[in-house]
Amino acid sequence: MGTLFGTDGVRGIANEELTSELAYKLGRIGSYILTNGKKQPKIVVGMDTRISGDMLESALIAGICSVGVDVLSVGVVPTPAVAYLTRAHNADAGIVISASHNPVEYNGIKFFNSNGYKLKDEVEERIENIILENADVDIRPTGKEVGRKMIVKNAIEEYTQYLKTTINVNFEGLKIAIDCGNGASYEAAPILLKELGAEVEVIHNTPNGVNINVNCGSTNPEMVQELVLETGADIGVSFDGDADRLIAVDETGNIVDGDHIMAICGIHLANKGKLGTKTVVGTVMSNMGLDMCLNKNNINIVKTKVGDRYVLEEMVSGGHSLGGEQSGHIIFLDYNTTGDGLLTALQLISVIKETGKSLSQLATVMTQLPQVLVNAKVKNGNKNTFMKDEVVKAEVEKLEKSFEGKGRVLIRPSGTEPLVRVMIEGQDEGEIRKLAEELAGIIENRLG
Repeated sequence: MGTLFGTDGVRGIANEELTSELAYKLGRIGSYILTNGKKQPKIVVGMDTRISGDMLESALIAGICSVGVDVLSVGVVPTPAVAYLTRAHNADAGIVISASHNPVEYNGIKFFNSNGYKLKDEVEERIENIILENADVDIRPTGKEVGRKMIVKNAIEEYTQYLKTTINVNFEGLKIAIDCGNGASYEAAPILLKELGAEVEVIHNTPNGVNINVNCGSTNPEMVQELVLETGADIGVSFDGDADRLIAVDETGNIVDGDHIMAICGIHLANKGKLGTKTVVGTVMSNMGLDMCLNKNNINIVKTKVGDRYVLEEMVSGGHSLGGEQSGHIIFLDYNTTGDGLLTALQLISVIKETGKSLSQLATVMTQLPQVLVNAKVKNGNKNTFMKDEVVKAEVEKLEKSFEGKGRVLIRPSGTEPLVRVMIEGQDEGEIRKLAEELAGIIENRLG
């Protein structure tokens, strides 16, 4: 990857790193590359509730229109809504202005292609190279050929009506606690769940531009835990700033994370014959309890590097329909092309309705193994060579053999610091903490 695009678009502190000038160039160059040669091209643009969204949207749209491309402005909507609306309106691309779960001073610009998928590396590199070389594209339409901005007034309704078609039950008789994180789900989530018949209790649904993700949302699940216990809700759902991920809470106040959600939904889909390849895609950080649970139910699990981008690539190449991360970034590829918090909520709640079981009962299908993470300080030049050290390699192999399939060792270098992260999973937290600290000590002695 280059120096503009990361694993999830272009991100930075708004008006310092992600400036209006850069947004204009991203709109102009990106639109040209994604629509070049197409007749009457159009791009969907949406955003979350950050104060910098208006500034960046104006610059981005100016860039898009400057190359003769029309904009369908859908306003504040969840990121996955942009992916869906891009397909629904036969647009040539979709662009989201959001920094997801990051603090308010950050913002980001993320592109989807005409099918609602994130751009391939080589496409991002073409856009990036032109911008970094201070080059431009040779197109300056005038008169009626200049692009226009068209406001889509019913974007949220279009999206929520579509989501309803992904389930075949209503939610009457359920009380649902919702934490919108003062983000992009603040309007869509309560509307959708109410229309499906649920009684809802909502918090953090009054965004003011600066309170997005502040002590709320999926990275602060204790907020929805408290709401569930206070209101006697059957389930709690908590969204991040752009609503592409979900953390749930059962009726007793226990967190149901992404691994548990994949276990519950994967088994339910398999029992209905709707888990095509009988495979779930996770990451190397997925809890081993998920492996054990799925294997017990004759479901395969494939693991990728950390990041929903890699999960999606594996799902597409393998023809798999369910995948995601422990953080709650879940992809139901039969229905949308990216992680979708509201879609995940509907799929999970529909299992409650169809089985007649509480979420706490459903969650017992998976026993989460304790995980311990210890950092080993090493020389920066050594952090990618730890498995070439014979002593470290032998120690890891000895540990994994001793677990007899009921534990594992995962070692990976930090992307930004001179550290090697040692993660051990097993059945006894005290024991694995001691083992992790011992292994980290060996790594420091050998490579520090």
